[in-house]
Amino acid sequence: MNRVPRMLPALVALVTMTACAAETAPVPQSLAVPARAVAAAAVAAPATTPPATPTTTATPAPKKVTLKIADITPMGEKTEKVGVGFPIIVTFDRDVKSKAAVEALLDVEADKPVEGAWRWVSARKVIYRTKTYWKPHQKVLFTARLSELPGNTGGKDVSRRFAVGTSYVSVVDTRKHTMKVYRDGKIAKRIPISAGSGGMVKNGVDVFLTTSGVHLTMGKKAMETMTSSWMGVTDPKDPRYYKEEIPWAVRISDSGEYVHQSAGYYQYLGRSNMSHGCVRATPAGAKWFYGIAQRGDVVKITGTKRKLEWNNGWSYWQLNWTQWKKGSALKQG
Repeated sequence: MNRVPRMLPALVALVTMTACAAETAPVPQSLAVPARAVAAAAVAAPATTPPATPTTTATPAPKKVTLKIADITPMGEKTEKVGVGFPIIVTFDRDVKSKAAVEALLDVEADKPVEGAWRWVSARKVIYRTKTYWKPHQKVLFTARLSELPGNTGGKDVSRRFAVGTSYVSVVDTRKHTMKVYRDGKIAKRIPISAGSGGMVKNGVDVFLTTSGVHLTMGKKAMETMTSSWMGVTDPKDPRYYKEEIPWAVRISDSGEYVHQSAGYYQYLGRSNMSHGCVRATPAGAKWFYGIAQRGDVVKITGTKRKLEWNNGWSYWQLNWTQWKKGSALKQG
């Protein structure tokens, strides 16, 4: 493998809700013999016998662990395959005081290398993103050499190997009401869709509009419960209230946007935008997309006036490469 160059503090903005949903061991005491016991032994012993000499046992200094990894996303190669847009998200067990020192110990090696860089999004979390999408059908190895961190004498190195699967890039055109899915660069399927209708403004944002930008798939459920509670409507008597079980739901943001099967209203698919912000698809199209979806797949949405925020879910591709690298604690070239 060739090592990918390491490259990335940034404030995490609040995301407006929208769319459909959803120890060290105690140190042993010294084993010194009490003084009065020594004196007593000296009196009882013959004159030719020297008094017993007290002995002590040295206690080794305990190892000190100052930093560990609490979580790594995504999962390893034996658990899942990931899409070509996937980020490596590393969360530590405490605030990192020396971000540059820690970042310098984070390595990423790929079978098919591309340039990448780290960006700190909080005192405990750092994210690795590539300049261009990962090459499909390869392995990527992440290693954190925490044993080399000064003062972290009990720290252990951590590594995880990821499996990059097929390249799936979906393009959603909210004006033409279509979703085109490309597999390894070739068109694989065209799906009629209906996106957000718009019409509900909260804090100056039309939360019924689907966000335009580069989303990444974050997870999926064969059946997802979606309710109106995200917009403050919890009374079943309210005409805006809803609680529905929605099939084939693939999440693409933290603000509640999914690609999912339309709950009826099939007459709007391919013709108009009538959702609360999600991308509704035909039953067959939604089931097919659910089946092929990997975490980290790319979903580009165009045609709306509402822009996707870079920190809404895994929407890190909303930042250009120069902007992304500014979040590194290391000097970037």
